[in-house]
Amino acid sequence: MNWKILFAGMLICLVVTSGAFAHALIDHADPKVGSKVKTSPKAVRIWFTEKLEPAFSSMRVLDADGKQVDKGDAHVDPKDQTLLAVNLPLLKAGTYKVVWRVTSVDTHKTEGDFQFQIVP
Repeated sequence: MNWKILFAGMLICLVVTSGAFAHALIDHADPKVGSKVKTSPKAVRIWFTEKLEPAFSSMRVLDADGKQVDKGDAHVDPKDQTLLAVNLPLLKAGTYKVVWRVTSVDTHKTEGDFQFQIVP
């Protein structure tokens, strides 16, 4: 048996298998995680490391009292399935918490939250 071929086959299986266990994690967000912004953003947008399943992905923006302040229209962008967005009304200065829960197209679920501040 050719050991080089066997080793190459095992290596390919390892690479393919490790990709199958991937989870959708935040790549970047706008506003940035933990940022301070001077004006109310029109939306919160989060880009993930994997494509998302729209039917099982959600996001909410909460004020300091825990009240939902977004427009309730969280959606995965049909042109970029790694992008989850929700529109915002005009927000006043304060601290806001973004709570997200997503399912990637490979059915792995992840969730988390982060804050941003609007400062005068």
